[in-house]
Amino acid sequence: MDELCTKTAGELAALIATGEATSRQVVEAHLDRIAKVNDHCNAVTLVLTDEARAAAVDADAAVAAGKPLGPFHGVPCTVKENIDVEGTPTTSGVPAFADLVAPDDAPLVERMRAAGAIPIGRTNLPELGLRITTDNPLHGLTRNPWHPDRTAGGSSGGEGSAIASGMSPLGLGNDIGGSVRNPAFCCGITSIKPTHGRLPTFSLFEHDQNMPLSFQVMNTEGPMARSVADLRTAMEVLHGRDPRDARSVTVPLDGPRLDSPGVPRRAAVLRSVPGVDCHPSVVAGVDVAATALAAAGWEVTDVAPPEIELCTDVWAHLLATDIADQMEMARLVLSQELSAVLDNLTSRYSPTVMAPTLVHTEMARLAREWALFFVENPVLVMPTWTSPQPEHGFDLDVGSTDAITDIIRCITPPNLLNLPSVAVPVGVSDGLPQGVQCVADRWRDDLALTAAADIEASLGTFTPIDPVLG
Repeated sequence: MDELCTKTAGELAALIATGEATSRQVVEAHLDRIAKVNDHCNAVTLVLTDEARAAAVDADAAVAAGKPLGPFHGVPCTVKENIDVEGTPTTSGVPAFADLVAPDDAPLVERMRAAGAIPIGRTNLPELGLRITTDNPLHGLTRNPWHPDRTAGGSSGGEGSAIASGMSPLGLGNDIGGSVRNPAFCCGITSIKPTHGRLPTFSLFEHDQNMPLSFQVMNTEGPMARSVADLRTAMEVLHGRDPRDARSVTVPLDGPRLDSPGVPRRAAVLRSVPGVDCHPSVVAGVDVAATALAAAGWEVTDVAPPEIELCTDVWAHLLATDIADQMEMARLVLSQELSAVLDNLTSRYSPTVMAPTLVHTEMARLAREWALFFVENPVLVMPTWTSPQPEHGFDLDVGSTDAITDIIRCITPPNLLNLPSVAVPVGVSDGLPQGVQCVADRWRDDLALTAAADIEASLGTFTPIDPVLG
């Protein structure tokens, strides 16, 4: 692997700014890496070769001219194929959308370009982002570089696989049910689901503008990378209001520091998930993370957040109600296999089981209970998934609904309750990555990032890797 492909985005930006490397060299190294490993991983669906090379020439000219440089100047990045990149299709993994070419960039892509980043490729996802694995009838299966038969996660699985295998140092995804955190866990990288409203979301396509309520309430864009420092820099670049997204706001990224009055350096640790038998490797990963925080000066206490099992049920009911309302139209573009799984989901979590009024009442009550929890415990460390990475296609079994909700039992509360959550790798067990989430109260993305950075400083990073072929 070219040494440049092992660097973080921040390291590459520093090399380019000081002249130790050129943007053209960095871009070419990543284009070569894509050519070498993407046939196996199938993570990058469209390589923007000519555009990236031209942008690299401009980036190097800016360095030579002594112009001001952004924090990602000359650094390649990748973008999930449900986020608009001018001149490329926003397919959402659906054959019917294969020719929907975006006339403009999404707000986050605009901001990445303004920070000097160079989009080098689009990445794979499942149909409409509605699976926790990455496969679709348009582009096919994305493989996990750690094991060819295990899922790379979803829905931002292309990003996870590309970043973990050195094809990209940094990428953009989105998250309504772990879609940036699931691939981070599966592929051994880091990502953040920010507080909803920090990062604006907008697409020119009408079907993306008319999202149902659950998507408006629980979905957010988020960066993915190989280092927590890159996530923090990305958040500095990406956050803030854009009028095209009326829900977006500008809120300071940093609140009162740890050890300030009312902000103790305390982390609650969840080692046992109610209603689920966590795999030993998952529990071991949480133990390792807790030990790392304790060594960094955190007070670590074993305490469970309020009613975590109910959070998943409320999340599923909120999502399933909207999916049921959309299924008549969705069937026109979705595969029969996924349609059958979604039908099972909407039946399992129908309004006859939990009325919509109760869903919203419980969501508000749980949000209040968790906010009170964070007063005493500013950060919560808990599993990302409750089991290791399963094999491809496990989530297309019509009877898999309960198994899926068990796997993502710790994923869903941050979406339902609008909490920032950073996924960070903590080790490798039986050849597969282990990881945890660091969760904080609303608008305290900085605390989640701080805890994740302390864990990473102790344990190191585990990617990029050469894909394991068999």
